[in-house]
Amino acid sequence: MKKYLTIVLVILLASCKSKAILAEGNASNTISADKIIMSYDNNKIDFSTLYIKASAKYEDDKQSQNVQAEIKIKKNEKILVSIRILGFTVAKALITPTSVQYYEKIGSKYFEGDYAGLSKWLGTDLDFQKVQNMFLGKTLDDLHKGKYAVSILEKLYKLQSNPDAKTDKSFFFESDNFLVKRQEINQPLQDRTLQIAYPDYKKYDAMILPLSLAIDARQKESKTNINIEYKNISFNEDLSFPYNVPEGYERIHIDKI
Repeated sequence: MKKYLTIVLVILLASCKSKAILAEGNASNTISADKIIMSYDNNKIDFSTLYIKASAKYEDDKQSQNVQAEIKIKKNEKILVSIRILGFTVAKALITPTSVQYYEKIGSKYFEGDYAGLSKWLGTDLDFQKVQNMFLGKTLDDLHKGKYAVSILEKLYKLQSNPDAKTDKSFFFESDNFLVKRQEINQPLQDRTLQIAYPDYKKYDAMILPLSLAIDARQKESKTNINIEYKNISFNEDLSFPYNVPEGYERIHIDKI
């Protein structure tokens, strides 16, 4: 069950895969953290709903799996993710600001809960806004609530939070539109690392969105990689969000997954 739930949580955004990749700049001159954050804020995300189709490859230490995903987002309200293999739905999740619901047909199990247990299981604090931001190529954290050191690494601007023994967070931006290229969360005491990378972007009429997403999660001796390609996206349609757990499914608890 952990495999499909992980895919649901990190498959987050999609768009037309095309040659219209947005040009990006290389960082060269050091600027202030405030300037980087202000420039990043200029990338507004304006929509009421998104309808997305994506393909993804999941890989861990034991297996590799190719899946398709249908993602429906009602901004700031709910996200419905359906995972399919060979056209058949094998898992579905409904995510809201207060709850996470999920069921998987393989094994006939379902989960209902909040973000507290889920955050503990994944090893990083989660809430609805962070999940939605990951969909959109935005930073998981509100940059206005932290203090950051600025440097240039691999031709990207790097904002690094004040690291402590528990958590070290870094955010990387290109220099033309200050789009997020990579964000990292390191927890040395738990020997745990999460990296989310956005290889390329596309500009639409009202916004810029990622074309692809790569997740690299490592914990002690295990690792998980998820690479996602975004196929089709449409904006501001009248979407439905059907979610019903089939009868007879067994409820599971996050500490037992």
